[in-house]
Amino acid sequence: MIDLRRLHMFRMVHQQGTVTAAAEALCLTPSAVSHHMRELARELKVPILEPQGRGIRLTPAGRLLIGHADALLARWEEAQAELESYRAGLAGPLRIAGFTTAISGLIAPTAGRLRHSHPDLLVQVRECDTAESLDLLVAGEVDLAVVEPIEGGPQPADARLEQSPLLEEPYFLLVPADHPLAREVSIRLEDAADEDWIVADPGACDHSQRVRVLCAAAGFSPRIVHAAAHWLAVWALVGNGLGVSLIPRLAEGPAGQAVVRVPVSRENMMTRRVLTCVRRGSRQNPLIDLGIRVLQEVVRDHQAMGG
Repeated sequence: MIDLRRLHMFRMVHQQGTVTAAAEALCLTPSAVSHHMRELARELKVPILEPQGRGIRLTPAGRLLIGHADALLARWEEAQAELESYRAGLAGPLRIAGFTTAISGLIAPTAGRLRHSHPDLLVQVRECDTAESLDLLVAGEVDLAVVEPIEGGPQPADARLEQSPLLEEPYFLLVPADHPLAREVSIRLEDAADEDWIVADPGACDHSQRVRVLCAAAGFSPRIVHAAAHWLAVWALVGNGLGVSLIPRLAEGPAGQAVVRVPVSRENMMTRRVLTCVRRGSRQNPLIDLGIRVLQEVVRDHQAMGG
């Protein structure tokens, strides 16, 4: 019999590229992972890994195995989901990961609602960028991730993960409250061509690149003067009259900051897609299904309030 835990480790070694990196992701020692890989190869009676420089690569047999491993582990997730439906109550834990603005605008309200509606359900929230969220999901460290599409991220047909659209939110132009554009109902992006710009890189998705691409489409190159690591810093810089920025709807700043969010006209409008992501086969787990349904309720309420 093949140990599914070893198949999971094998998939992590393939994903991470080295035994050491896989061991770190799995919270194990490299020697333990190496032992399990040797045992898996012994059970299968074929070599599955071979050295490649400082890393490793799959042998032809290993490449054959990885496809079956994805399918077997997905079926195991399905089995766990069905078994969970027979268990009484919803005790958890439900572990949710997401990037900063997803937590403040979506995940935190979801966790609050679940705490109120299901007092016995333990919800654990973890803030991290999309790339780390996906790694944690594959490693089994979280159950549900709220993510953005990223370069090099999983494709829709990825055998390990299942993604679903959650929200498509527009970007607004953030300007100081006393700025002439603050009085406009909506603006064209080229109206801000002569402004100093502020950009942020709040995670795996490059806000600076997004600003440059959108401004280029509007016919100008933005004069980027300030860069910040977090939206709160962008908010403060704009509020103190140091420039303008594009921000997604979910981004929020400190109360009382003298800024205005101005809608961008449809000809320039840029949106950010937000997705839910789970391990393939686990979507029907009652806990995960509940978490996604409440996330969707939060999105609907947010949109109904014009937020």
